[in-house]
Amino acid sequence: MNNKIIIINGPNLNLLGEREQSQYGSITFEKLKENCIQKSKDLNLSIEFAQSNVEGELVDLIQDARNKFDGIIINAAAFTHTSVAIRDALDIFKKPIIELHISNIYKREEFRQKSLISDIATGGIFGLGADGYILAIIAMQKLVKK
Repeated sequence: MNNKIIIINGPNLNLLGEREQSQYGSITFEKLKENCIQKSKDLNLSIEFAQSNVEGELVDLIQDARNKFDGIIINAAAFTHTSVAIRDALDIFKKPIIELHISNIYKREEFRQKSLISDIATGGIFGLGADGYILAIIAMQKLVKK
């Protein structure tokens, strides 16, 4: 492994551009993916970009990442607030993890203000829209170089 990261996206993020544009903006999931791939190339990072609406599939991705990737950027979406299984899988990873949210979860409904993964993440980016992905990639590039 050398400068290899995975960006994991949780439920409903495949519908970016269609859903709640006031919260998530107008960028589509495919355009977001393209932007991330381009930024990663610019920084000499190898990335995999994944999305699932299924909690167990996300757990499998995280578990498999232990032997394949140097870091994880994760937008667990709604599972941020509910999934102990995803939290436990991330805790086993033992490499840099950046928690990412397009919206600022701390300015939303009360049930969204609790993250089960923040305390095990290396760092977090919240409320900066799709640009948060680019910032997370830049930060992760620095973390995996150390």
